[in-house]
Amino acid sequence: MSKGPVRRRDAAVPRTPDHHQATALMRDLGAGSLLHPGGTLLAHLDRVGDRLAAWGARPALQRAGLTHAAYGTDGFPTALLPLDRRTELAAVIGPESEEIVYFYASCDRRASYPGLAVPDGLFHDRFTGRTLTPATPLRRDFAELTVANELDLAHRSRDFRTRWGPELLALFSGFRVLLSEPAWQDCLAVLGPGRD
Repeated sequence: MSKGPVRRRDAAVPRTPDHHQATALMRDLGAGSLLHPGGTLLAHLDRVGDRLAAWGARPALQRAGLTHAAYGTDGFPTALLPLDRRTELAAVIGPESEEIVYFYASCDRRASYPGLAVPDGLFHDRFTGRTLTPATPLRRDFAELTVANELDLAHRSRDFRTRWGPELLALFSGFRVLLSEPAWQDCLAVLGPGRD
């Protein structure tokens, strides 16, 4: 079933007050001065939020995209906020978005990626050491956010695509059942055969 036309990735994305507040918080926490592939962490966060918006993601997921590195990640360990300040992030982006950000940041990728698309697959929280079985909607949010994050890097860097593109496409093919059609089509456009 079609969700209607898909906005081009480079098309202007309308900015909402929520977007501006999330961006301002990330800037205040130093994301604008942290180097990240493709510029600064703040620029990357903004592009990830835009990519999710272009796919038609609901506002809660877009806000999570704008702030997904607040607690650091398994691949980017620099945390802008310690975990004991989760309520501060939730006050700006909302509890649902903050839950997605925490879930994304807490992922032990090596242990969790293989079972992500399996309904009873286990997820390993790198902060607590706990293992859990997340509900499908949270798995979907995680998959979309993961794809948006990695596609931003792949879109910005030919070297990144060359080194990681085939592995990412294989990973995202495994996530396919969790991904929206616009996200999957973007995977193919950025990482598919004949991209370079």
